[in-house]
Amino acid sequence: MRRFIALLPCALLVLTGLARAADEPEKDAEGCTDSPLIARFPGSVIHGCDRKEFDQFDFPLPDDKDGNAASKHVEGELRTWDVATREGMSELQVYRNFEAALKRAGFVIDYPKSPTEITAHKGGTWFYLDNKGTFYYQTIVTSQEMKQELTVDASSLKSEIDKTGHVAVYGIHFETGKAEVQPDSEETLKQVVALLQGNPELKLRVEGHTDNQGAAAANMALSEKRAQAVVAWLSAHGVAATRLQAQGFGQTKPVADNASEAGRAKNRRVELAKL
Repeated sequence: MRRFIALLPCALLVLTGLARAADEPEKDAEGCTDSPLIARFPGSVIHGCDRKEFDQFDFPLPDDKDGNAASKHVEGELRTWDVATREGMSELQVYRNFEAALKRAGFVIDYPKSPTEITAHKGGTWFYLDNKGTFYYQTIVTSQEMKQELTVDASSLKSEIDKTGHVAVYGIHFETGKAEVQPDSEETLKQVVALLQGNPELKLRVEGHTDNQGAAAANMALSEKRAQAVVAWLSAHGVAATRLQAQGFGQTKPVADNASEAGRAKNRRVELAKL
């Protein structure tokens, strides 16, 4: 009997501790805070979140006229949330709240699939709700052009040309609709000069490419002038003109989706092709 009485206080302490733990509200995942666009429902908990400086997401849209699934591809800063709603909420309750909040914030509802999904956008900001009622996933992409952080050098240009016969060069810049080489292109162009000086047998076709904004004929002419401007710059800096050709391809050879600014930026490029 004495042993049972001695153990009793310890058991009470354990039960008290469990009761306190059960009373404590569940905490958000470490480092997670509310979306800057739409705050969570009262009583909800963020189970997970993520942020990418630059990524992509395909936002669902209504089927096209032929019944095929459609989507909007957006590249830029991507943020996601996994949120558990409070007990008793229905899918429709979550859906209607988000729908109303987005409209009040000035968003266009592009894909209202009640009560499970919403795609909406405002300017370059795109939003997607994947709604399960007891929890939901929220995705936001702010469309933007990728910041180029890697620089080209003569050796990397040579390596890619040896591998594929051509290389895209993104450090050569022009003003919109114009063909004058911008001053901030000089360091990149110097690497092209170094490439040619270090490989005297190499001959290159300088190709101009554009996105699909504007008339196709105008883009073709612009790309030709830009290619010629690069050849002129290289010739003025020690490269024999006989080693260079210029050709414009306009918008005919895209390497990315012209539906996004990031894709259009990739399509506006100069390429070097081995002759």
